Amino acid sequence: MSSANSLAVEDLGSAAQRDRRKRILDATIKLASSGGFDAVQMRAVAEQADVALGTLYRYFPSKIHLLVSALQREFERTDVFMREHPVDGDTTAERVINVLKRTTRGMQSDAKLTEALTRAFMFADSSVAAEIHQVGMLLTSMLTRVMHPERPADELTEEDVAIARVIGDVWLSALVGWVTGRTSAAETGQQIEVAVKLLLRD
Repeated sequence: MSSANSLAVEDLGSAAQRDRRKRILDATIKLASSGGFDAVQMRAVAEQADVALGTLYRYFPSKIHLLVSALQREFERTDVFMREHPVDGDTTAERVINVLKRTTRGMQSDAKLTEALTRAFMFADSSVAAEIHQVGMLLTSMLTRVMHPERPADELTEEDVAIARVIGDVWLSALVGWVTGRTSAAETGQQIEVAVKLLLRD
């Protein structure tokens, strides 16, 4: 794999470049939804997005970079939805469980896409560190906001952030178990619920 990073939206100076990046990610998600991880081939993505193969590699150095960036965009969409639809729950644990179950159900409803995105996350090495970091930061931000909806981000404690990171790691691990067939959808939800209740005792 290349050691270069993907080009994020903030790296792109023109509307045409941002549109090209969007088309590439749209094509990636479409291919993954129809055929899973193996269906996402760089040449197929380039053709679907109507960009030159060399251009695709300038935006995303590898298939793993591409899929992890697609995972980030899916999380960004979830984040927007959460901001517009507050999560129910009388306690911190209930709110976190509800948002993770909602997100899990959404991902499980598109099994091939989830398989592709999760496998890319599993296969990522140090060359994809920047993209993995962005996914982790986004997930942590989503969880801390649900944990403490009344608290501005700059008032979160180190413990708040650490707990959110552990919960995020448990959730991703549970999702990997489901993708690889080691656990059922029901077992995935149960694992998440147990972990959250242990970490968040109101």
